[in-house]
Amino acid sequence: MKFVNTKEIVALQNGMIYSLPFIIIGSIFLILSNIPIPSVANAITASGWGAFFTQAYNTTFSLMGLWAAIGIAYIYVKNEGFEPLAPGLTSAAIFLMLQNLCVDSPLLGALQNGISTGNANMSAKAVTTNIDKLPKVLQDFMTSPVTSVINTKWLGGDGMIAAILVGLLVGFIYSKIMKAGWTIKLPEQVPAAVSNQFTAMIPSGILLIGSMFIFAGFNTFTHSDFLTWIYNTLQIPLQGISDSFGGALAIGFLVPFFWFFGVHGGLIMGSLVAPMLQANTADNANLFHAGKLTIAQGAHVVTNEFYNNFINLTGSGITIGLIIFILVAAKSKQLKEIGKLELVPGLFNINEPFLFGLPIVMNPFLAIPFFLTPVVVAASTYMVIRFGIVPPLNGVAAPWTTPAIISGFLIDGWKMAIWQACTLLISTLIYWPFAKKYDKILMEREQANQSGK
Repeated sequence: MKFVNTKEIVALQNGMIYSLPFIIIGSIFLILSNIPIPSVANAITASGWGAFFTQAYNTTFSLMGLWAAIGIAYIYVKNEGFEPLAPGLTSAAIFLMLQNLCVDSPLLGALQNGISTGNANMSAKAVTTNIDKLPKVLQDFMTSPVTSVINTKWLGGDGMIAAILVGLLVGFIYSKIMKAGWTIKLPEQVPAAVSNQFTAMIPSGILLIGSMFIFAGFNTFTHSDFLTWIYNTLQIPLQGISDSFGGALAIGFLVPFFWFFGVHGGLIMGSLVAPMLQANTADNANLFHAGKLTIAQGAHVVTNEFYNNFINLTGSGITIGLIIFILVAAKSKQLKEIGKLELVPGLFNINEPFLFGLPIVMNPFLAIPFFLTPVVVAASTYMVIRFGIVPPLNGVAAPWTTPAIISGFLIDGWKMAIWQACTLLISTLIYWPFAKKYDKILMEREQANQSGK
């Protein structure tokens, strides 16, 4: 809990929540621009609405990294007791400043794929072989990057780790400068809206000037930029670990493990893995939007929806099997009463009544199924996606309280809905013998208490 309550982790958790509305609403536009019914999809494209839905998706879901950079700095400084909007905007400016404001020329793709010339096609090799015969000005035009533009690649999932680092560092340094009193103080008669901006000028200025030197250093010595370096050295390896079979098992085990000792496992693991899993989600969403959502094309198995809608399905420990046992076969009053309280919350993936009311926390009789069920579900779900039995998750985000099966349909269609139903059966089969034994123990206790009266 000391770790969970550190300033940095609190800022990370609460700051990234600001991106949630854009992710969920953006998911709706993603679905609308990729309706899985060919005739409907073609009609939407022909009507022109496909381009409108894509525009909405690109300016909501695809900017999750930018929202995170703003939100994390905002929460950090707000929790330190200072006006938070200026550092949030400063974080956004720095996040943009640390990337090269250019994109590859679209003609490079044509050079690689070949160029159509009337009724004939020139191969890529023929194009590149003959490009030197063009005037120098045309050669430069065809190969030079497009400058003075923002590369949206870094504003989404690919820039997530850099966004987190920027948000945390801006929040930390800005707060330190404010506490040191390095600010411009205006008379009390000056309106607060004006005074706050002058107060922010020195800390924001120091951060922006420092960031400019960082950009200059990377550009001069590596001929690259900070965001590209972070992506290659940190994000790709971390995403690879999170997307592995071992990573899925570790997440599936550690969430209930922490909960068993009364520590919020979802909060701890969510803080640690959410940035990578959201980046995996963004990658899948882009592949889905491009019609390339396959493992062979680089789709991820373990995404944020894998975490929310499988590892934590019906709550940490996937306790739906326990609910089903209570509804069908429980005899003890304790289980029956707790079952009544848990039924409705459990349908919406909330199981604190079980965790603390049954309890499951520190209960050795239910520890094995509580640990085992998420691991089995994580392993089996990884396998069915990896081997193509069900498609990779398409990046669509359903609210975490969406009931099972419905959420499966929303995040990946009818096949995933059926698989979610299978995971509910897995939970029931694992919990049943342990719940039956625990119910018998509770019955004996209740009968002994009754006899004592």
